[in-house]
Amino acid sequence: MIKIKHIFYFALVSVLLYSCGSGSSSVVEFDHEAQAVKDKDSLITFLKSNYYNASLDSVKVIDNGQTSLFDDPKLVTKEVKENDIDYILYYYVNRVGVPTPDKGFPTVMDSVYAKYRGQRIIKKDSLSPDFDSNTTWFSLNRVIRGWTYSFVHFKGGENVTNNGPITYIDGGKGILFIPSGLGYRNGGTGAILPNENLLFYIELWDIVENTDDDQDGVPSIFEDIDEDGDPRNDDTDSDNISNYADVDDDGDGILTKDEDANGDGNPRNDFSDPNNPTLPDYLNRDIR
Repeated sequence: MIKIKHIFYFALVSVLLYSCGSGSSSVVEFDHEAQAVKDKDSLITFLKSNYYNASLDSVKVIDNGQTSLFDDPKLVTKEVKENDIDYILYYYVNRVGVPTPDKGFPTVMDSVYAKYRGQRIIKKDSLSPDFDSNTTWFSLNRVIRGWTYSFVHFKGGENVTNNGPITYIDGGKGILFIPSGLGYRNGGTGAILPNENLLFYIELWDIVENTDDDQDGVPSIFEDIDEDGDPRNDDTDSDNISNYADVDDDGDGILTKDEDANGDGNPRNDFSDPNNPTLPDYLNRDIR
């Protein structure tokens, strides 16, 4: 009887170890699509429960019949697709921005100079204290995607610095409401927990138009060879370095900036291959 019990116990332990072992296939992959639906619902609930208090320049809980953010005409809804998942983010426009005549809206690859502060959306009527605030330059292709997709709808301002601190006026100003899938997703970071929606107050002061990340003479936004709006997934020579960060886009051993046959500083308009007259030299391995 004791022997039978031992055999049963051994079998039970073996099953448990197999189920929990490193070779187990029971690990469930996180469902980002389902989380996107949850984020959408929770953001809508938050926007319907809060309003923009202009005198305090802050989002506050509705307490006296104020117009909700959701019904405020200054709130814009934007649908985006990221990693084949549909997301909805919102941005509130206090001011689009009135830049100098030679600058417009930044692209998703441009560098911007901005002031910001961020809060976590905890519940429909609750925000965390600021988890971050700063005024700095950053590239829109190196930040959370919610910023990338939002900042492009604001313009910079005018630099009126005069023998003092750097000062801008009339820059773009607004509030971003970002679903977790376009923020820090299910990983979180620092004080931000996994799957938390975020709110940012922003002021866009300046931009560098046609930012050229790899200094190869081709602005990063124009290194979008497949023209899908995302230069990050274009890699002509398949070396696992996106063209916008690759100094030799076609991998022929000649730097892109040196494949400028007419010497005008723009490799995009040089076509030397009669057999392929529409392919610029810097993307053509047959031309060196």
